[in-house]
Amino acid sequence: MTKPHKRIGVLSPVAWRTPPRQYGPWQTVAGNITEGLVARGWDVTLFASRDSVTRAHLHAVVDKGYEEDSTVDPKVAEYLHISEAFERAAEFDLIHSHYDFMALTYSRLVKTPVLTTIHGFSSPKIMPVYQKYRDGYFVSISDSDRAPGLNYLATVYNGIDLALYPLHESGGADLIFLGRIHPDKGVHLAIDLARLSGRRLIIAGIIQDEVYYRERLKPHIDDHRVSYIGPVGVAEKNELFARACALVHLNTIPERFGLVMAEANAAGVPVIAMDLGSCREVIKDGQTGFLVNNVNEAALALERLSEIDRSVCRQRVQQCFSIETMVEAYERVYLTIFDLEKKKHLTADR
Repeated sequence: MTKPHKRIGVLSPVAWRTPPRQYGPWQTVAGNITEGLVARGWDVTLFASRDSVTRAHLHAVVDKGYEEDSTVDPKVAEYLHISEAFERAAEFDLIHSHYDFMALTYSRLVKTPVLTTIHGFSSPKIMPVYQKYRDGYFVSISDSDRAPGLNYLATVYNGIDLALYPLHESGGADLIFLGRIHPDKGVHLAIDLARLSGRRLIIAGIIQDEVYYRERLKPHIDDHRVSYIGPVGVAEKNELFARACALVHLNTIPERFGLVMAEANAAGVPVIAMDLGSCREVIKDGQTGFLVNNVNEAALALERLSEIDRSVCRQRVQQCFSIETMVEAYERVYLTIFDLEKKKHLTADR
């Protein structure tokens, strides 16, 4: 695809650095898009925290992510950051926002078109903002995670850097859980599966619900059958992938995308996922893992792990969830927006 001489501003969240050191899926995707666009010849400015790492132009007004600096007020950091991007909107042909509903409230104040990637709807309470700005340009990260009435231009699956996750042609015997420690992610169900199957479970991730962790999980953590090792970065993830027989992803609500499922598959690790939301789109049942409806079905799926070809897991990620595949899809969306904007201007000039 021949690149137009266009300037793209990518607005990443500032809870964590872009890319994040450990947790931060939205920052991961925003960073991967930025680096992928730069590699393909686009002129990109990344709006992110000052300690972010990128080959694009970096513009920052916040030194560190507010989750990594307790002296920073989150709302102050967010609105200084978002407003900075929109005050500079005239410098760009497109602003690509990964900032949920908040950035939408600036979108009609500038002439530059704004594309919003919706990484998930955190609460029904935010929907009035999406409804007000429903005529904007939107991309969903899975077909299952869409709200009615919004002007979706495409579904673009999140892409990961496969170079970060080498293929493990054979794994170990452990079950692993990677993600937020929150009831939505079904960590308690992963523990139930470990107890039912007699396999060791290693849990890694940030604790987002302290009460849930303390009451539902901690009593079962004995550092023998069930271990909790805290948040992990890429190196630690790869250590877990090397010893894993499967990634357990028994979410209790519809999954929006599930970046960790693609990361595990890239390393050749099969995924046992609850058949809710995007799991059916990310996991090919019987080929890259198994879709289940409860813990008993998950236990039966463990007995079928030998049916999974680990190289097929990685091949599917290369085909569907790589940075290159994602960026090519976003390029098509950008060109659609440029064409729509051109038609708008021609109509206005008549």
